Amino acid sequence: MGADQNFDWQIVAASALEWWRDAGVDTLADEGPRDWTAAPAPVVRETKRHAVAEAAQPVAAPLPTEITAFAAWRTGADAPEAKWTGSPIATSGDPQSDIMVITDVPDREDSESGSLLSGAAGRLFDRMLAAIGRDRGSVYIVPMCTIRPVAGRIAPEIETRLAELIRHHIAIVAPKRLFVLGNAPSRALTGADVTRSRGSLQLVNLEVGQSGVTIGVEAVASYHPRLLLERPAEKARAWKDLQMLIAGLGA
Repeated sequence: MGADQNFDWQIVAASALEWWRDAGVDTLADEGPRDWTAAPAPVVRETKRHAVAEAAQPVAAPLPTEITAFAAWRTGADAPEAKWTGSPIATSGDPQSDIMVITDVPDREDSESGSLLSGAAGRLFDRMLAAIGRDRGSVYIVPMCTIRPVAGRIAPEIETRLAELIRHHIAIVAPKRLFVLGNAPSRALTGADVTRSRGSLQLVNLEVGQSGVTIGVEAVASYHPRLLLERPAEKARAWKDLQMLIAGLGA
């Protein structure tokens, strides 16, 4: 009888499997109930126990907030131009002046003389200052880029960083007015080239250190003296810019 029972069980099992197959069930299932409509559980992949942690990004040291210290930093080993060929050219004039003059890059003559705005462009600049009753000792002259680039202009990949630094420099000395010479300084402070920014006072908002305090400084964008040497016809517009620069300040 045992053989008959075994035979009957095989027939019953085969019949059941055939019925489930006809019903469309062709995959084995667990003994417990399962919600086949539920979203699949996320796959958790184990990480190596002794994986090397990613190197932390270096935290940049805060910029000096005192003018003497910042001026030294700006021509030191940590400045963006420190590894360029050539010697950095420092600022000149009076940091406490009410007018801060910002140039783009040193000229070739500047690199040789070690001072800003020398040569023919410098002589024209001196005449421009004299026309409004000023001289180099009564203004503060600062280069946006301390070393002359090989191409003679500021490359786009470093312009943003230099813009941050010149804005920090302005915030430290807090002049009453800026005289912005050239397209790169004009873009850094007004957001546009000289041809679009000149002709009116531009308000430049600056954050002072990490205090969150914001100050506003008026800026006059104008042509660099080197361009005026190439395009003498623009001197009439530059004269209007100079008049706007000095208006309300006094000589």
